[in-house]
Amino acid sequence: MIRALAEVLDILLSLFMWLLIIQAIMSWLLAFNVLNPRNQVVGMIWQFMLRATEPLLRPIRRILPNFGGIDLAPLVLILIIYFIRRAVLLPLAYGQPLSWL
Repeated sequence: MIRALAEVLDILLSLFMWLLIIQAIMSWLLAFNVLNPRNQVVGMIWQFMLRATEPLLRPIRRILPNFGGIDLAPLVLILIIYFIRRAVLLPLAYGQPLSWL
């Protein structure tokens, strides 16, 4: 039961990590006018990505100092997700005790 739950959480965290990467690439494409934000499909996808990621990125942005035009919050969140996947979910999926607790 715990293994199945750990695997489902791992899949969800992996999908969220890919969503962050796609959002970063899409923000660059929007910034350089490769994608038109007034296009209805592009606008819908962009709004979905913002609504899905902003609740977790906003607190990280408040903590991080201002780096000008560089937003490091997605990178920090990806590192946090990676840590959770490797340090918590991987041992749970294989039935190993969490030795760092």
